[in-house]
Amino acid sequence: MGFLGSLLGILGFGVGISIGLIVGYFLFIYFEPRDVKDYPESSPFDEIEPNSLVDLLPELPLWVMNPDYERVNWFNEFIANMWPYLDKAICGIIKSTSEPIFAEYIGKYQIKSIEFEQLTLGTIPPRLHGIKVYDSNEKELVFEFAVRWAGNPNIVVALKLLSLKISAQLVDFQVAATARATLKPLVPTFPCFSNIVVSLTKKPEVDFGLKVVGGDLMAIPGLHHFVQETISKQVARLYLWPQTLDIPILDSSIGAVKKPVGILHVKVLRAQRLLNMDFLSKSDPYVKLSLGGDMLPAKKTTVKMNSLDPVWDEDFKLTVKDPEAQVLQLHLYDWEKIGAHDKLGMQVVPLKLLMPYEKKELTLDLVHSLNPNDPQNKKPRGQLMLEMSFIPFQEDSIKFSGPLSFHERKESISSLSDDISLRGAGLLLVTVIAAEDVEGKNHTNPYAVVVLRGEKKKTKARNKTWNPKWEEEFQFMLEEAPLKELIHIEVKSKKRRFGFRSKELLGYVDIQLKDVIFNGRINEKYHLINSKDGILHVDIRWKVI
Repeated sequence: MGFLGSLLGILGFGVGISIGLIVGYFLFIYFEPRDVKDYPESSPFDEIEPNSLVDLLPELPLWVMNPDYERVNWFNEFIANMWPYLDKAICGIIKSTSEPIFAEYIGKYQIKSIEFEQLTLGTIPPRLHGIKVYDSNEKELVFEFAVRWAGNPNIVVALKLLSLKISAQLVDFQVAATARATLKPLVPTFPCFSNIVVSLTKKPEVDFGLKVVGGDLMAIPGLHHFVQETISKQVARLYLWPQTLDIPILDSSIGAVKKPVGILHVKVLRAQRLLNMDFLSKSDPYVKLSLGGDMLPAKKTTVKMNSLDPVWDEDFKLTVKDPEAQVLQLHLYDWEKIGAHDKLGMQVVPLKLLMPYEKKELTLDLVHSLNPNDPQNKKPRGQLMLEMSFIPFQEDSIKFSGPLSFHERKESISSLSDDISLRGAGLLLVTVIAAEDVEGKNHTNPYAVVVLRGEKKKTKARNKTWNPKWEEEFQFMLEEAPLKELIHIEVKSKKRRFGFRSKELLGYVDIQLKDVIFNGRINEKYHLINSKDGILHVDIRWKVI
């Protein structure tokens, strides 16, 4: 019976399993479950309800909320690969910066030593959640970016107080900030910008844990929120726009383009006892004037025929960019109808010898050259008499110091009404920066022509381009403000064919100078007249004497 009972049990188990599987299959096919709900259909991202979206993405990246922000996954990958090396570099900077600060407290309050026991920023790098670049007419690059960092740093500072050692550990550090960075000015020297100016566009969010003697201080009720708000406010007070953090990259003198700060008035009076360079008659002298470091053409007096004691009484105005370093260069020549003009002598006057607004009369002994070992300097070459005065522009007057008359002049300047100051003489600086889409019908070798009061000045031609960049500055010395005048700027193209030049007008613009006079400066892009899509970018400044 034992064997027979076991055999029947096995057969019954097999038959029961088979019948159960068949019955279960038919129940699964013909009966639907009632306790299972249908899954919702998938919806596009922009059709999800706000509450559901918040649950799905509690913190949206900027490239989702603002279409003008761009994703920068490539940059995040770059930071991720560089992070082990950036970690060491940043920690090295933190150590070197903190050492002198720690040293100030050693010996005070019974503090024996302060040092980092451990310093690492962890393995998780910060991430940029979006970046936006602004279009600017200035020589600068402006962009905004959002940075998020939920890192795992391990920073332990050990403080030895008497015989007691206290360790503080920073853990679970998190920060979220939106910042604006400006690279300016752009210069033709690597890395092509002189400074980085950084500011925050809103208060940063900071969170961290602080363990002291094994306990987390941030777990104390109320302390966590107080410390978090205090740090956020202090950082915002220092760097929230318009407060900025300036980081110099290049020396200010490298690649910097200095702007005029005043006018040098020179009156060439007369000369006496000049050398006679002609055989049958006397010399025909004239004077050339220029400022050292200035690329502008030299100015010339008239030629006084057959005279060794000429009298000119002629006035000249030269723009000064650096009165501490520039010198006035004076060269006398004997005019010749044919051939090179003979050199009669020369001399220089450092502008730092002049006081602002003070007229100075000088009598200069002419020499052959500035080389003190030049044997030709021993030969008398006569003398040159002139008057000089340096007049700073009103906006630059504060940069210079001088005698009492200068301070009196400053007070009088500040007391002038706007109407009186606008009627004064000044310097108009016109910088033709660039053009866009100046397509010509026959050829495109564009150059610009600037016309004011009949005086024409033109840039160099840029060959075979529809988007020329000139960056050329022109100066117009005016005795009164051009309140009712226009400046006319044309963009032309030229090409030489078989010895003849063919020119084509690509467009022009007329600019009211009244806005420049009242505002001091305009930096705009103008649509060219008679051009389909042409745009001209100019910068115009008015400096009042």
